Amino acid sequence: MKAYKGSFKKKDGTIREMLFAKLDELPESVIEARIIGSGSEKQYPEGMKLIWDLEEDNFRIFNYNTVQGEIKKLTVDESEYF
Repeated sequence: MKAYKGSFKKKDGTIREMLFAKLDELPESVIEARIIGSGSEKQYPEGMKLIWDLEEDNFRIFNYNTVQGEIKKLTVDESEYF
């Protein structure tokens, strides 16, 4: 499974490092198991993207506007996270 590792500066100035997957690259079964209800899709400000944080096992927002360094593309074993 594709994954990404990157860091960004949060509003409070601290650096947040994440290992994450883009929602459109997750297996459909993973998304279906974690979304409850039929609410509308939320729009985020430019540069902010809803992702799945693999280490926290939850949805998070990644801020591409304040990326620190480069975002690395990785391949991870899906069974380790789901």
